[in-house]
Amino acid sequence: MSNSNSPLRVTVWNEYRHEQESERIRAVYPHGIHNSIAAPLRTAGFEVRTATLDEPDHGLGGDVLANTDVLVWWGHKVHELVSDAIAEQVVQRVWAGMGLIVLHSGHFSKPFKRLMGTGCDLKWREAGERERIWIVEPGHPIAQGLPEQIVLEHEEMYGEHFDIPAPDELVMVSWFQGGEIFRSGCCYHRGQGKIFYFRPGHESFPTYEHPHVQQVIANAVRWAAPSGLENVVRGHIPVAAEELEVYES
Repeated sequence: MSNSNSPLRVTVWNEYRHEQESERIRAVYPHGIHNSIAAPLRTAGFEVRTATLDEPDHGLGGDVLANTDVLVWWGHKVHELVSDAIAEQVVQRVWAGMGLIVLHSGHFSKPFKRLMGTGCDLKWREAGERERIWIVEPGHPIAQGLPEQIVLEHEEMYGEHFDIPAPDELVMVSWFQGGEIFRSGCCYHRGQGKIFYFRPGHESFPTYEHPHVQQVIANAVRWAAPSGLENVVRGHIPVAAEELEVYES
């Protein structure tokens, strides 16, 4: 956990395959989705680094995770290439208090599926249709400074049923032009860590340039930041907190 007077330390992780393999996607995100997410977070005052799949240890090795307060995760087409060892390290860090923001198709990522304990499948359609994201928990910290609804003119559709556990808090629900609805802003607690799943962000559309989407992610980082006890002791405790008077039967 960073010092309370220091900026929150955020790592933005991106698969970074679409932008390298497709000129059409590269035109939307010329510097990669990770940098489009990272830049407004830096402007918001966070200390931000980026990491991508093809870096050694996917950019998350060494002390990167240990020095990350909140991890933002975007992945889509090659979830299976994330090593099981790195995925497990992410899970362990969440249990220990690191925040995790999972974006769009990261619902199928190894860490998210492991933390949810379900298949995390859903309906989908790529038609570039309108999405209205309705704030259904207006008093939640992630909703701070947002309008009642966020309108994205072109997005991929996700539809119910979304195979996730019931969220601890449901902050947002999406409606799509084709008629589907979706739980699009879901909060969870796992161990000492907090998780926020945020639905929009298909690589074909400049969703992460939308100021309200940027505000949601910044709010989510603040909400998911480590809080409470830094260290929790579990297991056998040979020494009691107070002097014991032992009774013999």
